[in-house]
Amino acid sequence: MLRKDYIMNTLVKRAQRGDAEAFISLMEECRMSFRRIAFGYLRNDEDVADAIQDTILDAFEHIGSLKKAEYFRTWVMRILINNCTRTYRKNKRHVSMGEGMEEGSFDAGASDVEFRQLLLILPEDSRTIFQLYFGEQFTTKEIAEILEMKENTVKSRLHRGKEQLRESLSDKTGSVQGSGKETGIGGIRYAETFFG
Repeated sequence: MLRKDYIMNTLVKRAQRGDAEAFISLMEECRMSFRRIAFGYLRNDEDVADAIQDTILDAFEHIGSLKKAEYFRTWVMRILINNCTRTYRKNKRHVSMGEGMEEGSFDAGASDVEFRQLLLILPEDSRTIFQLYFGEQFTTKEIAEILEMKENTVKSRLHRGKEQLRESLSDKTGSVQGSGKETGIGGIRYAETFFG
């Protein structure tokens, strides 16, 4: 077990025993992942903040029901996605990644911005899978658990999404293979990392 995994599991077990400091540490560890995933679903800072706040409250109330500490990330991301979906439906407005985001609303580095721009090419049902797989480093098995779908469905959507990105980028640039230079769409680099 990696040191980080060991520390996370220890924090989860302490939080399950009522240690508020351990719970706060867990939430701090997940903070950026929460924001990236929530922005994939929701249009503005207020909705994102509400979904994250609801997730923290739900996790705090139900952390005792988590059977195995090593499933914490999968469990808490499922809560977040459920809360984002609920907020999205409640607001009844079409949301897609990047559209309508306020300037400076998400403190992402250049590679995060490029990653989000790449995701805009994909249909909505593939974006979450790509965000969880490439952005948050979840396995296909973990994503299947989070999204409550078959692992083969996750793998299929990843494969189709890669093909869609390859075709779209190829149409815009003539080729996605090669030197690793700018691809020509809004400064998106590193596209080749998705096609390995």
